[in-house]
Amino acid sequence: MTNGTTFWRSIEAVHDVVYFTPDTKRRYEAIGLKGYWMGYMASRSAAVGTPAPELVVALFQGFAPRMVHRALPDAWSMASRDDVLATRYDLARDALAPATNGTDVARLAKELSAITQGIDFAGKPLAAAHHALPEPDDDTGRIWHAATVLREYRGDCHVAVLTSAGLDGAAANALAVAAGLAGDQQRSMRGWNEDEWAAAISRLVTRGWVDADGTITDTGRSARQQIEDATDRVCAAGLDREATGRMITIEEPLLGLARAIEASGVVTYPNPTGVRRP
Repeated sequence: MTNGTTFWRSIEAVHDVVYFTPDTKRRYEAIGLKGYWMGYMASRSAAVGTPAPELVVALFQGFAPRMVHRALPDAWSMASRDDVLATRYDLARDALAPATNGTDVARLAKELSAITQGIDFAGKPLAAAHHALPEPDDDTGRIWHAATVLREYRGDCHVAVLTSAGLDGAAANALAVAAGLAGDQQRSMRGWNEDEWAAAISRLVTRGWVDADGTITDTGRSARQQIEDATDRVCAAGLDREATGRMITIEEPLLGLARAIEASGVVTYPNPTGVRRP
């Protein structure tokens, strides 16, 4: 697809295995962290270093600040950054391995890694931080590393578009629910209380994007699609010609891996990432 939709959705599926594999909570607790969400906050932000919660609130955008503050900075005194990162990579390898049967992992690792070399990281802090991490020696690890750089690259672009559209974290999530991109549990999954959620819906009602009961309007559906289209444009602008060409040639095997991940049951749809199945 010329706009890269299949590529980006497939990248999301590859990256997301570390969030949805059933072993996630236990593995982070084994290194000293407490609960699923502390593992999530620490592992996703560890590429930046041992950041303060205020920085992570800014980087992640969709989470209620109190939810981030419950995990950070306490996590950094409970487990080392190196252990957090190592656990995350091991989770990725273990979750991806069963889905890679029939995949030319060496080729996919090589191509995805090459794509990350053609990115302009200006204004994409999470992607840049992950790209700066040492590349794993094994092909499965390299696939996940590169997919994570690319996933956070699009995420950084998406946050820029959301904020330029005047959407705060609560409103962005409420709009995703209204659009059918995330389930009804999204409010609690992202840490917003009922009053904050109601206020977010009220702001969307004022813009004519949802009705009073939270049902998306035609105007809101169009606005949400425009946000996705703008994100695609911003992403495309930061990729050089060689990277764009590699995206096209690798799309089919990447899609095959993404569908194998879904078939394994590790990643299901819809889910809290708000990304449709590839």
